[in-house]
Amino acid sequence: MKDKILIIEDDPKIVRLLQIELQFEGFEVFFAYDGKEGLSMAKYNSYDLILLDLMMPKMNGIEVCKRVREFSQIPIIMLTAKDSIEDKIKGLDIGANDYLAKPFSFAELLARIRVQLRTTNSTQTKISIADLELDLLNKTAVRANENIVLTAKEFALLEYLIKNKDRVLSETTINSALSSFEDSNISNIVNVYIYRLRNKIDKNFDNKLIKTVRGIGFKISDK
Repeated sequence: MKDKILIIEDDPKIVRLLQIELQFEGFEVFFAYDGKEGLSMAKYNSYDLILLDLMMPKMNGIEVCKRVREFSQIPIIMLTAKDSIEDKIKGLDIGANDYLAKPFSFAELLARIRVQLRTTNSTQTKISIADLELDLLNKTAVRANENIVLTAKEFALLEYLIKNKDRVLSETTINSALSSFEDSNISNIVNVYIYRLRNKIDKNFDNKLIKTVRGIGFKISDK
């Protein structure tokens, strides 16, 4: 599965350049031209890393970063023409993982992106919600000390839901995020696997974790 990068930057030339270079390196690229749109995309979609400009219309990068941190720990690299120590400290203090001053070389940016993605992927070996825990290395699931046997696709879907817990995900979003579903000829494949997961992780428990948001999609939540 390709890593997904969201670029939030108001300069179309920079966006286009980054898009071309990152796609060439094998990343899937999405972009927004202002902070407000970028925040909305980050909240309702799933990405692996955000490249965030500091000075933007509607909402600046500092405010976007602060708000993203209210619902996600996704790696954020801030890009800015300002190179003062104060700006760097402010960006890092409100939750940015790294800070790169313009103009920058793409080679340096690429190296920093790979460091952030490598750090994220290597440190997170277990994820959980309520009394349900997934071991990402051994591909096992346990709820209330009870082992739950999942197929590879069921595990991938459950992992994706937990990594986006409390966020409503549409069938289209889930389908595009999980490449293992793309080859299926079942039209309602997401619904099929949601049904199977519910039977395995919710059926025998009072606290139902997988919830349907009518007309929109699904979410996993312990609230």
